[in-house]
Amino acid sequence: MMCFLTRWAAGVLLLVPHVSCAGPGVVDDPAADLDLVTVAPTDDPLVEVASADPRIRVRAVYATPDNFVGEALYPVGRIYLRRSAMERLSQVQDDLEADGLGLLVFDGYRPWSVTKRMWDVIGDPDFVADPSKGSRHNRGMAVDLALVDGNGRALPMPTQFDAFVPEARADADVLEPMRRNRDRLIEAMAAHGFRVLSSEWWHFDADGWQERSLLNVPIEELAGAR
Repeated sequence: MMCFLTRWAAGVLLLVPHVSCAGPGVVDDPAADLDLVTVAPTDDPLVEVASADPRIRVRAVYATPDNFVGEALYPVGRIYLRRSAMERLSQVQDDLEADGLGLLVFDGYRPWSVTKRMWDVIGDPDFVADPSKGSRHNRGMAVDLALVDGNGRALPMPTQFDAFVPEARADADVLEPMRRNRDRLIEAMAAHGFRVLSSEWWHFDADGWQERSLLNVPIEELAGAR
């Protein structure tokens, strides 16, 4: 059977949707064209945020079912970043502490298999990376976070973490003090080489992420290597 069928109607060539020739039950493997690394990297290794800088608070949302997937995606509540990104994050914390503020981290390095699971649930490239391309979280060079005060209390932000709504955009027109807190976070992160994702005020990519490999090392494997 031909994989592509065409027909003419009113002088215009219409395309009938693609029909796979692979046969029933065969699906594309989104990892097929990726060079996934399955062992912990030794060049710019992954380090645990809480151990590297105890001043930075962590709340491993994906280690609980209290997330948009509705299930625990990590078996342990630890968050990791590449060392180079972690060093810069500590510099952000330094700057914020001068103003009586601090960071609360929700997620960092994310195994590719977890990105695939998220994509299966939501499938929206504005909020979840396409697993066929991999993500900056998979490289250990992206971090999801918010601001807290000096006592660790969360400051008002435009939305809750992982709220897939228009107000989550980094430039959304929101009320004070949410706008001020969001913009302060973006400013502090940018000063140390982190760029905010336009669709998510909480997501920041570390400069140089393109130079890091895509990883599929389980979180529990990293935790067990401590």
